[in-house]
Amino acid sequence: MNQDEFCLEAKKYQIDLTEKQLNQFVLYAQLLQEWNEKMNLTAIVEWDEIFQKHFLDSMTIAPFCLNASSLADIGSGAGFPGLVMKIVFPQLHVTLVEPTNKRCNFLKEVISQLQLNEVDVLNERAEDLKNLRESFDVVTARAVANLQVLSELCLPLVRIDGSFVSMKGAAGRQEVADAKNAISLLGGQVAAVEDLLMSDGSSRVNVNIKKVRITPMKYPRAYGQIKKKPL
Repeated sequence: MNQDEFCLEAKKYQIDLTEKQLNQFVLYAQLLQEWNEKMNLTAIVEWDEIFQKHFLDSMTIAPFCLNASSLADIGSGAGFPGLVMKIVFPQLHVTLVEPTNKRCNFLKEVISQLQLNEVDVLNERAEDLKNLRESFDVVTARAVANLQVLSELCLPLVRIDGSFVSMKGAAGRQEVADAKNAISLLGGQVAAVEDLLMSDGSSRVNVNIKKVRITPMKYPRAYGQIKKKPL
């Protein structure tokens, strides 16, 4: 995938990349390949696949972020989709939540090299962010856990009228059905379930859950409890 092809694909998600943004994505890919030789950041290391399966995949949530001023990316890993959204929307204040210290160091290096402002890296678990309850316009997560578990980790952080956008694979619709009770208990309401076919032929389901009520204070529980007895 050359740069022109990448820009054309980005337009499908209402994104017109500037030369600066394109250069930031190129440097991001270089850093990902370089750091991946020292530590396990991702199994996707080929140049074309980084652009297709990380960058373009992350861009699928761009329409949900158009009017947002703050975004939290839970279990950010190597920065997907949080850092991609920051590059696409420079005005967005982004908080990357990642419990693994080595990955946090990588995220900080990318932020520094790409000269990104208003990005916070929190070396914490989502269930421990008691001081950030109900404070983000958008909370997102990609390839972290099933939707029952994710809803309890993410919805408490979303402000009223904000969105929890969960990026799922082909089984996403079934996960929505399984998480119906959890979503309701936590103050959410499913607003949209979007089926996407990616340029590499893979399927993606993006779930937009609106926050319609304040999450009861007893949630989130400890992670062991969440996994052992999902809502």
